[in-house]
Amino acid sequence: MSRTVVLTPEQVPAESKQTLDTFTRNIGFTPNMMAAFAQSPIAFNAWATLLGSLSKALDVKTRDSIGLAVSEVNGCNYCLTVHSFTAEHMAKLLADDIILAHKGHATDPKRDAAVQFARKVVETRGQVSDADLKEVQDVGYTDANIIEIIALVAMYSLTNFFNNVFDPEKDFPFVTPAGSI
Repeated sequence: MSRTVVLTPEQVPAESKQTLDTFTRNIGFTPNMMAAFAQSPIAFNAWATLLGSLSKALDVKTRDSIGLAVSEVNGCNYCLTVHSFTAEHMAKLLADDIILAHKGHATDPKRDAAVQFARKVVETRGQVSDADLKEVQDVGYTDANIIEIIALVAMYSLTNFFNNVFDPEKDFPFVTPAGSI
């Protein structure tokens, strides 16, 4: 049960309305997380801007795989359902790739390095080793790409923490955490 209000369209602050309406049009419905997050126009619009900017980082399969790995580490079942859905329907990841991403891996070697690095960033709170950094650099990621991976980790962690605190009702199909797979 949600620990905060999931706003109805009439309750959405004017400063959040345009952003929320855009998401609703693009997705086809208003996810509960967004309807709750819209209570704070400052935080909601900042997150939406970051999401829009980072949608140009790396490739969609890598972004969704990172989202799954980060959400698994942070224990966010809401985000796991969302990212599993988008990984399958938008990134066109196969079921085995989605399961691997939950575990912090990928079949593609370059994507695998990015996902493993993202997982290590979360697990170590950014205190990665020189070897961890070298591994992701050795497969061809530039420092700019690594900064994008870190930004994705931060963005996904923000929504993970939001959902873990407020626990909005899940409105995407349930996904079993990787530890249970």
